[in-house]
Amino acid sequence: MLFLGLSIVLSVLLLLNFRVFPRYDVNTFQAIVFNYPVCFLTGLLLMPAGQSFTIDLTQTWTWLALGLGVGFILTFLLSGASTQRMGITATSLANNLSLVIPVCFSLFVFRTGGKTFDWLNYTGLGLALVAVGLTTYKKESSVDSSAVRASRSGVNVLLPVGVFLFYGATNTMINYMNLNYIPSADKTIQVTLTMVLGAIIAGLLMLGLRLIQGKETFQPGSLIGAITLGVPNFLSFYTLLLALSAFGSNGAFVYPLYNIGVILVAALLAALFFREKLSTANKIGLGLAILAIGLISWQELSNVA
Repeated sequence: MLFLGLSIVLSVLLLLNFRVFPRYDVNTFQAIVFNYPVCFLTGLLLMPAGQSFTIDLTQTWTWLALGLGVGFILTFLLSGASTQRMGITATSLANNLSLVIPVCFSLFVFRTGGKTFDWLNYTGLGLALVAVGLTTYKKESSVDSSAVRASRSGVNVLLPVGVFLFYGATNTMINYMNLNYIPSADKTIQVTLTMVLGAIIAGLLMLGLRLIQGKETFQPGSLIGAITLGVPNFLSFYTLLLALSAFGSNGAFVYPLYNIGVILVAALLAALFFREKLSTANKIGLGLAILAIGLISWQELSNVA
């Protein structure tokens, strides 16, 4: 549970970065692009003694990892487009509810043996989905809603669906790779660095294209944001892989706890430091999230007791 807890805390630090970026005029897109080289350097520093990073293009997992890195950037861009055209609520729900995809694959396709689910666990999974929906629901202002409604036509309605599928697919592939290609903690660093390399290549190509087209101008402040974003970004992903390994690559157990854990901690910090108010639906969702955690992990909790 230690690695899972660390991954949750580090992921919340990422959200805090995004929250304060506008306050310091940090270009979020550039910070995201440059955060991946910072991730790469962080991973190199964590390499075990005597090891070095190498790329073996003859290995299947290398291409899968590079493709996942590209998927990270594409998912981010898709989320941005969905937020602008379909609203925050629809995009946030699509993002968080996408956990149902890796959960279903873990239970019914990968059939991971790290944990046997009983009816209490399945009840917890159902409550987790409801909790995610309620806690991430935010009523949009009338101004925002009218602007969003004007753009909710044609292919735009498919954007949240794309967010749902892309997030679900990337998390499922992470689980698949962890199950089949990461037999030890030492290999975790190599695979993670390869994913980051794919994101670096895709991100720099996209940024270069935007600079050439005149849609972006380089902002040095984004480099500082890249550092504060990149270190926890790599560590959150690395500890998530270690958590998956610790629980037998059982995404049906790890992903629901990870998602609702991030939501709970983020909601607490938002209330403490940013004075964000929770609606009745949000409060009910947080209560259900706590209950879901207990039901999903009751075996582990009983062992501790």
